[in-house]
Amino acid sequence: MRQAAFALLARDSRLLWRRRGDALQPALFALLVVVLFALALGGEAQALQRVAAPVLWVAVLLAGLLALDTLFRGDAEDGSLEQWMLAPVPLAWLVLVRTAIHWASTSLPLVIATPLLGELLHLPREQLPALMASLLLGTPLLSLLGAVVAALTVGMRRSGILVALLALPLYVPVLVFGAGSVALAAQGQDALAPLLYLGAGLVLALVLAPLAAAAAIRIALT
Repeated sequence: MRQAAFALLARDSRLLWRRRGDALQPALFALLVVVLFALALGGEAQALQRVAAPVLWVAVLLAGLLALDTLFRGDAEDGSLEQWMLAPVPLAWLVLVRTAIHWASTSLPLVIATPLLGELLHLPREQLPALMASLLLGTPLLSLLGAVVAALTVGMRRSGILVALLALPLYVPVLVFGAGSVALAAQGQDALAPLLYLGAGLVLALVLAPLAAAAAIRIALT
């Protein structure tokens, strides 16, 4: 299983490097969302401080959603998914590895850039730890939920808007708990409860989402 994971990681890294322009699109999209919000609010610091954390959460969510349709699409088109099903390792394991690569290439760079994006929105620095913790727990959860949706629609030729319509209702609780933890921190209250909910959801998704996505891929391809 470890060799299969390393082989998939090496293959995806080569593909990402060849298509590095496409790989940068989610980060550029999130940056545009942040800049547009800042311009729309006139650059006023007090107005931006109130919406900084929700705007950053929405920007990260939409950026991940932008790349969701390509999670398994290329593998379905070139026949790699059939090879995954014939491989001597569980299909759910390969799905989990691919989802981790997707998170590392789309959401993780945005999480790392969050302090800089927060400065653009005049995010109060005392809210930054809660925001970073919520993003580190919430963005992998979004990728795992999105993997199930992408697997359900992998057999469809044009499913871009359908992926968004199916994924957004699943994303709402993550967004509520993520932005809610920062709102509690802004009010000087303990933000641990929503972070624990995000952590519990992440653990549950790590167990169930790859199995559900693997089952959806088998159904779609057979």
